Amino acid sequence: MRKAYKYRIYLTNGPRRILDQQLEACRWVYNETLAYRKHAYEEAQRTANWYETKRLLPIWKAARPALKLVHSQVVQNVTERVDRAFKAYFRRGRAGAEAGGFPRFKGFGRYDSITYPQYGNGARLAGDRLIRSKVGAVHVVLHRPIEGTPKTVTRTRTRTGKGYVCFSCETEPHPLPPTEHIIGVDVGLASFATLSHGEQIENPRF
Repeated sequence: MRKAYKYRIYLTNGPRRILDQQLEACRWVYNETLAYRKHAYEEAQRTANWYETKRLLPIWKAARPALKLVHSQVVQNVTERVDRAFKAYFRRGRAGAEAGGFPRFKGFGRYDSITYPQYGNGARLAGDRLIRSKVGAVHVVLHRPIEGTPKTVTRTRTRTGKGYVCFSCETEPHPLPPTEHIIGVDVGLASFATLSHGEQIENPRF
């Protein structure tokens, strides 16, 4: 199964500026991909799939040199995100859900994460440092160890400018041993929790 580990990272001015440039480049690719697929759907009455839009990337890179600052797999992941958004939209339509949820264009500063689909290809962890292609090393606050085999790396930026990195890892499930004992827990306000046999856990008020 997959398990995610999220950590805070701290950027100096140089890496932060590069990250902002990469996020803006990815936002441009997202909007261009969406515009291409939207035009194909509305004007030609056809669906442009992920492979078709992915083949446009070399053309876009030649016309927009800023895209060369972003790892190739990261840019491909952007087009895949658009593909997933369209699939989710059509899936909701087939299920009879209310209309809405059509993929939207991203405004300036509204694209806040990039994903490296393969750990070690463009992003890897070395001690407490995250090594990223075209960016360099940044400090990671490893408040708990990573378990399992890392598969993907996602770098996110919050609205307040804080940075985080998330590792998606393949781990082995460890189910709890079977037992005949069953207990209920009711979470409340007067007490933090009340167990089914009557025991109460006090609410730690400040």
